Amino acid sequence: MTERTDTPPTWDERTQLTTFLDYTRATARAKCEGISAEDARRSPLPGSPLMTVCGLISHLRWVENWWLEVVFLGAEQTGPLAGATEEDPDPEMRTAVDVPLEQLLAEYEEQAVRYRKLVAERELDAKAVRPGRGGLHVDLRWVLLHLIEETARHNGHLDILCELLDGRTGV
Repeated sequence: MTERTDTPPTWDERTQLTTFLDYTRATARAKCEGISAEDARRSPLPGSPLMTVCGLISHLRWVENWWLEVVFLGAEQTGPLAGATEEDPDPEMRTAVDVPLEQLLAEYEEQAVRYRKLVAERELDAKAVRPGRGGLHVDLRWVLLHLIEETARHNGHLDILCELLDGRTGV
């Protein structure tokens, strides 16, 4: 079972934010434990064909990439989101069914290791290079809060998928 805690080792703001982001990431990983390769690619929601376990893990990975590398650092978009269009706004979810869940989880964790270092080396008040929504240059604090919210919300989606796919609840 994936180890996780929402209790920070110290109570400063940075540690609280990074602990909660790590907790929500670990929760996403824990929800994937025991999912079969077939179920990880299935979408049990007829109205949401892209809503798969693989799709959600890929989405979480690439959303972090978008906010931390593209918006905050100003890097060029790479990976599946580079091909996003109005007709295909979520290619990271569509293409994820062709990638084994174990690989998606490993890439998500490898990226998280890099991002922990990035966050540790910058001030929470540091402004993003590129504007985000509404043309605002958000700060790192906002990015972390947004990623906590985004990951927690999609953990709820993973709960629903797991219950529909194999009856599991909780985690």
